[in-house]
Amino acid sequence: MSGLAVAYGKKPKLGDINAMMRAIAHRGPTASGVYQADGIVMAQNYLRADGARPDSDVPVRSPDNPNLAICYDGQMGNWAELASAHGVPDGPFREERLILALYQKYGRGMLEYLGDTIFALVIFDGKDILAARDLLGIKTLFYAERNSTLFFASELKELLPVSKAVYEFPNGCAMDGSGHLSSFAELPEKPPRPWRRSPKRMAADIRGIIEQSFRNRIDFSLPTGGLLSGGLDSSVINSIASRAYKEKKGKAARLKTFALGVGESNDIVSARLVASHIDSEHHELIVSLEDMLAVLPKVIYHLESFDPSLVRSSVANYLVSRYAHEQGIQILLSGEGGDEVFCGYRYLADYPAEALFGEQMACIGRLHNNASLRLDRMNMANSIRVVAPLISGKLLDYALAIAPEYKQMPDGADKIEKWIMRKAYEKQLPQPVVWRRKQEFSQGSGSADALTAYFEEQVPDRELTEAQAAQPLIRSKEELHYFRLFTGYFGSGPAVATVGQWLCL
Repeated sequence: MSGLAVAYGKKPKLGDINAMMRAIAHRGPTASGVYQADGIVMAQNYLRADGARPDSDVPVRSPDNPNLAICYDGQMGNWAELASAHGVPDGPFREERLILALYQKYGRGMLEYLGDTIFALVIFDGKDILAARDLLGIKTLFYAERNSTLFFASELKELLPVSKAVYEFPNGCAMDGSGHLSSFAELPEKPPRPWRRSPKRMAADIRGIIEQSFRNRIDFSLPTGGLLSGGLDSSVINSIASRAYKEKKGKAARLKTFALGVGESNDIVSARLVASHIDSEHHELIVSLEDMLAVLPKVIYHLESFDPSLVRSSVANYLVSRYAHEQGIQILLSGEGGDEVFCGYRYLADYPAEALFGEQMACIGRLHNNASLRLDRMNMANSIRVVAPLISGKLLDYALAIAPEYKQMPDGADKIEKWIMRKAYEKQLPQPVVWRRKQEFSQGSGSADALTAYFEEQVPDRELTEAQAAQPLIRSKEELHYFRLFTGYFGSGPAVATVGQWLCL
């Protein structure tokens, strides 16, 4: 994970790019650089976990064509397969070099090969640019235009020194140097033909895909730890990681895992059980309301959102990520993505089987400016690379063909969310964890109740009424407080339109 800033057009200014890069120094303190050519200025920074060194020459240029350069923020799940097919050797910045090789061969068509890649990128070929963002919008990208110059940025805050008219770059879209946007990928409107396989076979397939996704992304070459909430998804990833860590480092080696709670929260208790089961070196961070309030301004500045559900979980994520950084961790594992892939959210139980696929697509379609922000921003704020093996193109494609009753299994008058995922790991994890019902990170950690109650008491009813008259999108006293912090940083204009709001508070 890294950060980028690009200006393309009539006489782009290095000073603008330098100002943009200062706003995202946290995204890449190890290496940074600038590439300039006629009509373009490109800048990139990297973490050590991206394979960078202080003397790295970035942005990356093609070894075959020095006029071909890329700014890239992403993670590729099928690098080995693509690299073998296209003759790209391993080594520093291997993903960037592979993408440039694909661009040389296929032009814009190379985007079709990035189905198992989360990315935001800008390529310059000496004449024109190609900017693009992955289908799910897991990697963030923003753009603006000023005086016939296009600007691209990893974070919203980067663009404010050059323009107040800022826009989120649409996920699954590409843009050329004229500013023309076009779609290169879309979520399906209809489900594929469902698998005619037994639940036992599907469970085995799921385990195999997740295992391979993990091994394609993690090699423990740098200090690596796991975010362990004690929910199913994080428990699965940390279980795989602990086993792989022992295979590489020896049977006595113990993966570092990290959990956060407001007191003895559900997450703390459940994570403790999993850590014992997988034999990890477990770290608990117990925080108070005061601890959360102290970092709220910083969290919203980095998060660039005021949605209460997202902010609450991001506060917890920020604190535990900061703690992991203090312990020397450079890469953190996350279970993010499982709820979207396997229909894990409780509200989806309200929909009949025939409507579940459509609602799942709507849920996935909200990732780009909601849950994916937490995944990227809270860890990058602490200069940590985060890896989420459940966000895999292959896993998503497989899961879409699983019949709805195996995702939301009827259980009397209720439904068991993510049932097939639970069955896949019921023999590998403690039963209370496998069958623990879904709680959002903010609920399980305890941050939701504490923050909501605090702002209900602190913000007068009159202030909420007046604010809602001016901004109907504000839904609660808590959201009003976050909205004020957000607009204090980013203004009340176009930046507000980039914020996604979850279905409920």
